[in-house]
Amino acid sequence: MPLLTRFLTPASTDPELPGDNEWADCHRAKPRTYDPFERLAKLRQMFFPGDQSLGRRTMRLTRQSEDARYAKFRENVRWSYGDVLFVTLHVIGSNNNLGRTPEMDAEYAERTAANLAWMRQAFALATHGGSRAVMIIAQANPRFETSWPSDMQQRYMLAGLGFKSPETRRATGFDEFLAALEKETVAFGRPVVYVHGDSHLFRVDKPLVGSKSRRIIENFTRVETFGYPYTHWVRAIVDPRDPKVFSFREEIVQENLINH
Repeated sequence: MPLLTRFLTPASTDPELPGDNEWADCHRAKPRTYDPFERLAKLRQMFFPGDQSLGRRTMRLTRQSEDARYAKFRENVRWSYGDVLFVTLHVIGSNNNLGRTPEMDAEYAERTAANLAWMRQAFALATHGGSRAVMIIAQANPRFETSWPSDMQQRYMLAGLGFKSPETRRATGFDEFLAALEKETVAFGRPVVYVHGDSHLFRVDKPLVGSKSRRIIENFTRVETFGYPYTHWVRAIVDPRDPKVFSFREEIVQENLINH
């Protein structure tokens, strides 16, 4: 029987997976603002105290913080189930917290280094352990389209929406992550799925484009969950006997339908 995994779908995902609204954006809160660093420390204290997941049915997680070099990053976890490796990364919206203040830029650099080390380790384990697939779960939409070649942007009618060609665009807080994700996905050669929220649009597509080939990377799939005001969820069907391993089905909550 296939294994079933359910994803809840607010734009900032589960408390076990921090997003920009939980801490980085708190300087904009009204009527009272909060210190983002204080909020991040509080999140780590409240939601990542032990090695068991949250929820009614818990499971043991491997945390990046078990490595003393990354002791603060308890939110980055991984687990295996049904020959599939699952890994979470603390990648957030609001440009991944890059470009607001020097202090935030330093936080971005430290967290990005931890994320990339954790992702590379996950792919190495998946490769050597014979995992059938890898699923990466994060909050941020990393804006895959910013690295698309101009002809692909035009086909998707994005050129008129302010996107620039990869050669002329400004750097973003996701560039390092996307470059590492491309390298690891191509080397792995088996199904890789990236699940995120952030931009409130449900979609299942293939937006990762090779930096050299300028073609989509077929073994990579993106799943973006529903977001406000469309409060529904996505069922992920994980079947190691299927060559694609993953399939996805939208689940519409009738009580949350919006009357037009």
